[in-house]
Amino acid sequence: MRLHGSTVLLTGATGGLGRTLAGALHAQGAQLVLSGRRADALAELAGQFGARTILADLSRRVDTEQLAAQAAEVDVLIANAALPASGRLLDLTQAEIDVMLEVDLCAPVALARALAPGMAARGSGHIVLISSLAGKAATPASSIYSAAKFGLRGFAHGARADLRGSGVGVSVVMPGFIRGAGMFADTGVKLPRGVGTSSPEQVAAAVIGAIEHNRAEVSVAPLAVRAGASLAAVAPSVAASLQTLMGAGRIASVLSERQRGKRPPSR
Repeated sequence: MRLHGSTVLLTGATGGLGRTLAGALHAQGAQLVLSGRRADALAELAGQFGARTILADLSRRVDTEQLAAQAAEVDVLIANAALPASGRLLDLTQAEIDVMLEVDLCAPVALARALAPGMAARGSGHIVLISSLAGKAATPASSIYSAAKFGLRGFAHGARADLRGSGVGVSVVMPGFIRGAGMFADTGVKLPRGVGTSSPEQVAAAVIGAIEHNRAEVSVAPLAVRAGASLAAVAPSVAASLQTLMGAGRIASVLSERQRGKRPPSR
């Protein structure tokens, strides 16, 4: 479907990647409905892009339901909001895990389920779920994040099959490490030699291409990173051994520690 003239709901709009996505969608002529937790940042984006904004904390199911009700007529949903759900399993409380899964998995599913019937009734629409290559390859200190991202990938493919013939497309976009903006970039962690990154603009281009060409799945990462994720999908033990040799455990520990302050408060 064409983005020009379409109304797009973008969650997580106030984050670094969200801002890039908003700019790219605006440049395509989309009418934006932007959601996030920060009223001041939403006001800035509203002025910059002429967007409608909806304040919502997706860790609260009531906020998710209200967001869906207020954005019921959108043509496109881009479920981008996410928490840095890092941390070793034994270091996380169940309350922390519940909030991480609510934002990273349950809220996107709930929004898709709420908005899809209207799109189907109109015979046109598209849903984009921002997953991650962590939805193919798990690493240390990422069990909850991977659970969410594996789940989003599976949900996207199943929902796409359910909606086939309705005029509603479903895509999953799977970035690797993103430089310049977003949860990984904010940590300042240096990756091993040979592990490349992608730009926020590349992710935005992948999202736009997925919508306009109704692509089921798009990975956004250098070839070596995509190859590693594909290997992990078919030979997880081999991939885990390679990760150990490359120091994945050390990197994961640093990432987790630097993201600790961004973990959500328990409900």
